[in-house]
Amino acid sequence: MTIDRRMILAGLVGAALLVAAPVDAQEDPAKYPTKPIRMIVPFAPGGASDFAARLIQPGMSQFLGQQIVVENRPGAAGNVGMDVAARAAPDGYTIYLGNVGTVSINPYLFSDLTVKPERDFIPISLVAETPGIFVVNPNFPANNIKELIEYVKKQPPGKVSFASPGAGSLNRLEMEIFRREAGLDMTHVPYKGGAGPAVADVVAGHVPMMMVTISSAIQHVKAGRLKAMGVSTKQRMPLLPEVPTMSEQGFKNNVSSSWQGVLVPANTPRPIVDKLHAAVLHAMKDETVRKRMEEGSVYPVTSKSPEEFKAYLAAEAAKWSKVVKDTGAKPE
Repeated sequence: MTIDRRMILAGLVGAALLVAAPVDAQEDPAKYPTKPIRMIVPFAPGGASDFAARLIQPGMSQFLGQQIVVENRPGAAGNVGMDVAARAAPDGYTIYLGNVGTVSINPYLFSDLTVKPERDFIPISLVAETPGIFVVNPNFPANNIKELIEYVKKQPPGKVSFASPGAGSLNRLEMEIFRREAGLDMTHVPYKGGAGPAVADVVAGHVPMMMVTISSAIQHVKAGRLKAMGVSTKQRMPLLPEVPTMSEQGFKNNVSSSWQGVLVPANTPRPIVDKLHAAVLHAMKDETVRKRMEEGSVYPVTSKSPEEFKAYLAAEAAKWSKVVKDTGAKPE
């Protein structure tokens, strides 16, 4: 049987095109970006992560010359959004606003989590740190931590519940540390939508208390819709000078803060990583952004380099993996 030479030639040309296509389809990193970028936030609108994302969005867009679209992808304590971001193409058109819960806690809390942040992401920079505040519904019969402990101990085991922005959230672990040290038997009520829905239910009285980022609760506290029991800072906060720290009330292990930071999928080209880092620094230099963060009890911070943020994440992972192990926290 004879083979048509034209068929052979056509096959060779087709094979060559298949091999060349991926290379030709790749964008030149030097020209990045040439189209809009999405920023995945793994929680619902209204929480600390969403607050930080929408503050840095305009400045980053201005620097990059392309629109950044915030995409809220809540679910599974932030794991849904993190998974979407980790599986995105490493081309700079998907960036991820991770936080301490999704990046430094969830990998040690959820045994079935397939995403490994240290493997699946490249850190860009920190953008914010947010202290926590212990709040209760205004009708709750306690005005300080001591009275709260006394009240809970008088109730049947598990009767008093506490909310959290998610099973793997920093706020949940802060409450577990407090509950364990105070010797309290309480029921954990995790919320899929993050801080916004959880705070709303504490305000409504459906759940009596929670530890939450100050930015998500301070307006409710000032308006009298929530009662503040303590803050997780080392010293009292200027915006709430009347509220004692958890430490001065005897809970020295309840000194911590949430953080938010920008990451991109692994294998994103270094020129794009560097450009996104520069965009974050540009956005964070805006005095209006910094003022709005501070007014919302969020501390603006940045990383000098992606490598500095990577080292920070390694330290956070070591810290919170130990807390998960010591408290025996489990996802609900």
